[in-house]
Amino acid sequence: MSLFNFNAQPLVKNKPPKTRPDFSLFLLRLILLAIAAAVIFTVYPMPERPEDLAEMKTGIAIFLAVLILVSCIRKADEWERAIVLRFGKFRKVKGPGLFFLLPIADRIGQIVDIRIRVSDFSTQKTLTGDSVTVDVDAICFWLVWDPQKAVLEVENYVDAVVLSSKTALRNAISSHVLSTFLERSDIIERQIQEEVDKKTTEWGITVLHIEITDIQIPEALQDSLSRVAQAEREKKGRILLAEAEIEIARKLEEAAGIYSRNEPAMKLKILSILNEGLKAGNSMMLVPNSVAEELKTKDIFGLTALNELKKEEKK
Repeated sequence: MSLFNFNAQPLVKNKPPKTRPDFSLFLLRLILLAIAAAVIFTVYPMPERPEDLAEMKTGIAIFLAVLILVSCIRKADEWERAIVLRFGKFRKVKGPGLFFLLPIADRIGQIVDIRIRVSDFSTQKTLTGDSVTVDVDAICFWLVWDPQKAVLEVENYVDAVVLSSKTALRNAISSHVLSTFLERSDIIERQIQEEVDKKTTEWGITVLHIEITDIQIPEALQDSLSRVAQAEREKKGRILLAEAEIEIARKLEEAAGIYSRNEPAMKLKILSILNEGLKAGNSMMLVPNSVAEELKTKDIFGLTALNELKKEEKK
């Protein structure tokens, strides 16, 4: 199947919203006909004699004329614009609200919705710049700002917008590598939006935004990308650990310089370490001989006094 076969699937996947039937215009016509019938039957009552049938025919003719005029009343909602044709030639854009059409001469060619629309579309089996097959889903936000151009210059402006968006998306996929889609999709979206908007502006249509919603890649490539991402995370973790070790080494170097210049500070640090070990409940501690001799001579922990007391008890 060709990569550019647009007829493989429907152009627009999302279905148009269902509209509720509006009976207000029907009721308006019915009320006007009822009023006209009441007035006609008041002016032209039912004939009692055969010679009064001429007047009744006049009343029926007036009622038929009113019926035709009432049927020419049209209504457009606030977000709708009606393209009116007179004998097949463009006459005017009507709406919103009530408007009147000339009988026989005028007709509504098409009703245009001028609200912002969302059309979702997709591309199947498209190759990226680095020869990776991907399936990309995207949505297009657009609106009609000139109903006359949209209807008179394009046969089907909805399909035209979607087809232009699909073509621009395929061009963007083929001109960028996969990493750009995964990391900088905003660049792709802006490129597609600008390319499509250049075409649609001549049709009275503005493309507001293109958004990529999903990128599907082959499973084998997914496993490869997962391993690459995992290796990248491990690399970053090791780099952070090495940076932390370097920072700790620098701080230790500063501390060693301070202790080397200040001997009492070094001894206080040693005592602090011994104190922490005693608090932890250690029954045995390994202490350098130099530190032990100094502590013994100065009797820091009262060991000498304790030995003297024991000797006195033995005596």
